[in-house]
Amino acid sequence: MRDYAPAYEIQTQDRVLAREFRDHPFGPHSPDLLRLLNRLRGGSLNGKFVLFNTRRYCEWKLARLSGSFGPIIIDDAPVFQDRAEAEWAVFKLRWHQETQIELGID
Repeated sequence: MRDYAPAYEIQTQDRVLAREFRDHPFGPHSPDLLRLLNRLRGGSLNGKFVLFNTRRYCEWKLARLSGSFGPIIIDDAPVFQDRAEAEWAVFKLRWHQETQIELGID
């Protein structure tokens, strides 16, 4: 039987990494930010926030997954015209989902 390390726990000091993501959402990312992103992107699909591309390359909406094979629940608002802003919105929502603490960074 293999011994697995526990999942990375998000720390208060990881807010610095959140700023790195906000400033460079498409990379390159530091190893510490990659570890944080893996934590935010992993786990259960049920209730996970995602982006839904409503108009190819020019419009995105927030959505939530409802499980492995369930429907995607798309929010009507907000509508993002800038993918970087949309990615930042998802990052903040996932941060809150994982920590139960508002990120406090705009």
